[in-house]
Amino acid sequence: MDDRFNTIAGWALAGGVAALGLSIASGMIFHSERPEKMGYAIEGVESAGEGGGAAAVAPIATRLAAADPAKGAEVFKQCTACHSIAQGGPSGIGPNLYDSVGKAHGHVAGFAYSDALKSVPGNWTFDALDAWLTSPRKYAPGTKMTFAGIADPQARANVIAYLNSQGSNLPLPAAPAADAAGTEAEANVAEGGSPAELSNQAAPGEGTPGKDPQAAIQAEEKAGLPKSNN
Repeated sequence: MDDRFNTIAGWALAGGVAALGLSIASGMIFHSERPEKMGYAIEGVESAGEGGGAAAVAPIATRLAAADPAKGAEVFKQCTACHSIAQGGPSGIGPNLYDSVGKAHGHVAGFAYSDALKSVPGNWTFDALDAWLTSPRKYAPGTKMTFAGIADPQARANVIAYLNSQGSNLPLPAAPAADAAGTEAEANVAEGGSPAELSNQAAPGEGTPGKDPQAAIQAEEKAGLPKSNN
């Protein structure tokens, strides 16, 4: 009886040792660490922290300088389900938007604006329209507007330019000086060459006649010209 018990105990002990050994071995083979990035990558979607965060958006003045009202009219077609923009046109789910740029929030008489929008101070400036079209709910929390917004910054500028052309016709804000310089550089590049090439063409290099008087004398001697007395 004791021998039989000892045999069973021995097999049980051996099985436990074998299981422990397999556990240690599998842990060494399939060792895992916390990944550097959690979650799964989705093709075509860049994470917020990748590449230094979201790309900076140019000021509305810069985007308006390049805006196309005709393209804005195309984008605005999705707004016509709620808004009219003809002079004297009726309001629908949303107010008539003719001559609305620069006007106060809630300026259309008789339209039942939400308290959230009426409580926003100021007028429909270009900056205000840009913020509103980015996200109405962020601009006026509690607004009855269900439109999610326009993600493309230039598309928003195109829509604003179109709205401005419909009765408002306010002068567009001047682009910042730095942006104006960048636009001039882009125009130069469009005419030919890179900015670096244009810079190299404008400034004489070391050892050229324009930079070194001695080089100019040597150039005259090689060409068989009399030496300059200047």
